[in-house]
Amino acid sequence: MLALMQKLLNLEKGPIAVAFLTAPPEGVAKYDGAAVPAGCTFWKLAMEGKTFYTVPSDHYNCAVGSYTHNIALPAERAAELEQTIGLMVENKYLDMAEVPGIPVIPNSPAVVAYGPVDSAPFTPDAVLVAAKPAQAMFIYEAALKAGAGNALTSVLGRPGCAVLPLQTTSLSFGCMGNRVFTGIGDGEMYVSIPGAKYAAVVAKLQEVVTANCNMEAVYRQKLVTIA
Repeated sequence: MLALMQKLLNLEKGPIAVAFLTAPPEGVAKYDGAAVPAGCTFWKLAMEGKTFYTVPSDHYNCAVGSYTHNIALPAERAAELEQTIGLMVENKYLDMAEVPGIPVIPNSPAVVAYGPVDSAPFTPDAVLVAAKPAQAMFIYEAALKAGAGNALTSVLGRPGCAVLPLQTTSLSFGCMGNRVFTGIGDGEMYVSIPGAKYAAVVAKLQEVVTANCNMEAVYRQKLVTIA
């Protein structure tokens, strides 16, 4: 069944729940697939309809993603974060001065769970939506009405996963790694909604869609009139 948000906005992919937990959620299987290049690969799997949880070692292959998730690399791989950042700086992809400002999950999780938001049997810390700009506009407006966002919203670029720690509805352009590993379209970006506010945002979404349709008709008539 399509999530209500997906129906209202005609999203290509359904919203997913992401939870940072101290123990595996009841009734959810552990991820048992092949190693992945980055934690955001799990976003793709959840958007395909899979529900599962991961453990810290599943995230080790992306040193920067492990950093944003507050997952410490094992001693034998601890140098990978500095090496990765050094490579990014060397390629002028990242400036060292940006690193201290990268958001990080407050507490180190024992597991990270993923799944389609309307069927996941756990409470999400964040709900991620892959959306086109016009769809993101609707979500942003619904978040304002629901008290889940700010008029001046946060927009993040690299790393794309750094949007997860934010406790307000925020936008992420993704990053090159995210776009390669998830296959998200060039015309899409991410919206992250605090899990506790997701239901309230969805409740306001129909109102926002209707209001925008009405205003579109007004603006199109104005366009004709002025022309």
